[in-house]
Order: sequence, then structure tokens, then C-alpha cells
Amino acid sequence: MAFLLDQGLLLIEMNARARTGEVDLILSDGAEIVFVEVRMRRSRQFGGALASVSLSKQRRLRRAAHFWWARAVAARRITAEQACRFDVVAIEGGELFWHRHVFD
Repeated sequence: MAFLLDQGLLLIEMNARARTGEVDLILSDGAEIVFVEVRMRRSRQFGGALASVSLSKQRRLRRAAHFWWARAVAARRITAEQACRFDVVAIEGGELFWHRHVFD
């Protein structure tokens, strides 16, 4: 998380839970809301950390993000028109890789 904060993003929430799943980090990047999945693998073998974000995991993330979004709009923390994106922070063999706009 410190890496993302050093890049200028602002933390909104950590470990946002919903019945359908969890979003590791929710941050703001200017006016854009960023939902971040953090994945760690010892190596890039078998595709590495990024490849571990399967389609089913993406669906769970989308549902959890939608749940958070609806609550945040209702509480007037954000507006319904704000842009958002899904990023993945992949940690492989001690190296950190920040993948932006990984899926819609």
C-alpha cells in the first residue's frame, strides 16, 4: 500500500467486504476511484501473480466493488458519475508490479 500512496493515490478503505467478495484496497487517483487487488506469488511460474486473477475472481471483485459503490453513493461519499478502474498489484519473487486498468 505504501507504494501506491507514494505514487499519489489516497487511501479510502482497506479490505472492503461484501457478501460476494472483498476488495483489498480502494483508493482515489484524482477524481477516479481505484479498486485494487493485491496478489503475491513466489515466482512467475504458472503465470505469476497477475494470471492468478481469474475470471471468477474478477466477477467477485466487480460485485464487491458494486456493493461498495452503491453504499458510497448513498452516503454521498462519491458521486455516481465518478470514473473507476480495477488495478492489480502483483508481488512476484520480491518485486512489485503495478498493473493499471486490468479489467473493466
